[in-house]
Amino acid sequence: GAPVAVKLIRQPDAEQDGELASQLEKQFNTEIVTLYRLHHRNVIKLIGACRSKPVFCVITEFLSGGSLRAFLHKQEHRSLPLDKIISVGLDIAHGMGYIHSQGIVHRDVKPENIIFDRDCCAKIVDFGIACEEAYCDPLANDPGTFRWMAPEMMKHKPYGRKVDVYSFGLILWEMLTGSVPYEDLTPFQAAFAVFDKNVRPPIPATCPAALRVLIEQCWTLQADKRPEFWQIVQLLEKFKMVLERDGTLDNMPSSNCLESHDHKKWLAHWIHKLKHPHHHHDLSGPPPPKLL
Repeated sequence: GAPVAVKLIRQPDAEQDGELASQLEKQFNTEIVTLYRLHHRNVIKLIGACRSKPVFCVITEFLSGGSLRAFLHKQEHRSLPLDKIISVGLDIAHGMGYIHSQGIVHRDVKPENIIFDRDCCAKIVDFGIACEEAYCDPLANDPGTFRWMAPEMMKHKPYGRKVDVYSFGLILWEMLTGSVPYEDLTPFQAAFAVFDKNVRPPIPATCPAALRVLIEQCWTLQADKRPEFWQIVQLLEKFKMVLERDGTLDNMPSSNCLESHDHKKWLAHWIHKLKHPHHHHDLSGPPPPKLL
């Protein structure tokens, strides 16, 4: 049969660390319940699970291509080719659009949690701190990783699925630079810079204007100004088409069109221009399956 991956989680003795023990159990339960509901080519597939305290076991499909983190590490601060940024970005955006259409917020989108299969198809993994959007608790202390965490989450304000869009903006930036965001800062210092000074990593001057606007939109401070993943999919499909046709994105709207900072109008303009019937997503259900 097909190879599988087995994740073993060992709980510490409750007397040694009761808090960690209950946190690990909660994460195991969340991961199983969430993955059981999700079926998409860009989300890791659950095969089974078992618990025999103190060990919990999650069995998933085996992905042999390594993580986006490992892939970026090999880049040594060099950008990925633009077509690769777009194709990996599309895989992640398709998967996240589906996850959000199911009413789920991942809350820990980062390169470590994007894994490739042997065909280089990216899949989203690790749903241990996912939450139903209707029940995300802004006061909970466990979620997320500081470097990729949206400001509203850090501030314990009410938040929703747009926290994942913020993290996606950082992933696009990482693929563009081959670097870790705020790598000269500790995670806590990075969080403080975002929280207190609204700092973002610098986008290289070589970045095509259209991609720059998308990244800036994704990580903008106001969550309601961030695009939805289905819009990001449409935009990246457009980038892909233009890149295949022209060999560059430089002919897409240049800065003078973007300086109005009316991102929504800019995005709406491009989505309106696409008008491909198969791009129409009914958000009440999962998006149409994407063929390889």
